[in-house]
Amino acid sequence: MEQEQMEEKTDEARNAEEEEEAERQRVLKRKQHIEEMKRQKHRVQILHRCVLGAAAALAAAAAVGVCALIRSAVSREDGTPAPGQNARLEVCLEKVREAFRTAGAGVRKGAAAGEKRAALSSEGEEAGSPDGALETAGEATGQPGGSGAEGAGNPSDGASQNDIPEETGPVVFTASFTAETEGFWEEIVSQYGVLIDVASQTVLAEKECHTRISPASMTKILTVLTAADALEIRDGTEEVLNDLFTMTIDITDYSYVNDCSIAGFQVDEMIPVRDLFYGTALPSGADAAVGLAVYTAGSQEAFVELMNAKLQEMGLAETTHFTNCVGLYDEAHYSTVYDIAVILKEAADNPFCRQVLSAHTYNTAQTTQHPEGILLSNWFLRRIEDRDTHGEVLCGKTGFVNQSGSCAASLSIDGNGREYLCVTAGSSSSWQCIDDQNMLYEKYLPAL
Repeated sequence: MEQEQMEEKTDEARNAEEEEEAERQRVLKRKQHIEEMKRQKHRVQILHRCVLGAAAALAAAAAVGVCALIRSAVSREDGTPAPGQNARLEVCLEKVREAFRTAGAGVRKGAAAGEKRAALSSEGEEAGSPDGALETAGEATGQPGGSGAEGAGNPSDGASQNDIPEETGPVVFTASFTAETEGFWEEIVSQYGVLIDVASQTVLAEKECHTRISPASMTKILTVLTAADALEIRDGTEEVLNDLFTMTIDITDYSYVNDCSIAGFQVDEMIPVRDLFYGTALPSGADAAVGLAVYTAGSQEAFVELMNAKLQEMGLAETTHFTNCVGLYDEAHYSTVYDIAVILKEAADNPFCRQVLSAHTYNTAQTTQHPEGILLSNWFLRRIEDRDTHGEVLCGKTGFVNQSGSCAASLSIDGNGREYLCVTAGSSSSWQCIDDQNMLYEKYLPAL
């Protein structure tokens, strides 16, 4: 009997060692994947600087060539200036020099900005601290819109972002203004917004869509996308989704101190990674979002670095920057409604992220703390599904902090299968935010 007990203990010890080794291998794999993402980002930065340098050299060569052509055009056959041409020649040459000086300064400024962003990213100076999102169903009590200057101009002006060689990264979705692009009308309360036809990549309607805002919990769209990318999740069948994460008191305390919305996980509760994704998106749970960040990158600070690296990969680093993974207000945590639309499009292109962001309800796994699981709900989708939007709203993520007002990002599909992106911010309440998006969809989507 004693021998059998000894053998059982030995087997248990062996199984424990095997489980520990398997866990070490999973952690190592995640770390290796994250390091590879950072190396790829560094290669892109180097190539970007090379392109800028080549552009500056070409600009200088072109300036010399243009000046030579002008001199030739106004000179006599012996090479001396024709009578009366000296003054006009100098004026013309000075205009050319000034134009190329301006272009060169722009190139140098872009290179310096790229190097600064790379340094900040590598040193983690912009990482921020763990926190939660101040999201409630109540009305805004502060002034909508974050502080800071406006972002980039017309998205078509930034089309050169896609002119980078293919090996530097994927082609990023963009949308342009057209002669038919309209502004918002009086009934729409939201102070910022954009409606995009995905197929034609055109902006159908907008209001201050490139003005800097506080994105509140719309931030979590990128949280879900970044985690899925880092963990190499695409279709939802990946084994990593069944891994267990143990909720810590640090995470629950941050959520409590910052008055965040939560999924409801408790300290020491062992939660499947899959449930962290749904807990982040549906109830906008800060506990789930920070847990997902810690599981993916080891800390929220390290995860935020991945988020900002993803923004740079998408060409949005100039107008969007995050300091936390949940959407807590911070002067250095900002975006635009246009950028949020691009982020939502990127997330919806990942089948698993689309599945998470389109779920109306989800029941978490049974645990000791929650024997029946937790029923999570996406109230935006559940409330707008009864409206006549001339289509079906597939994905949705809301947000609220005093500085942003009530805001939401959604993806809809019309009766012909055509997709639309809608992002609004600065509305007076969560219900008004839904009304604003409903009015936009109802006007621009073809009637069923």
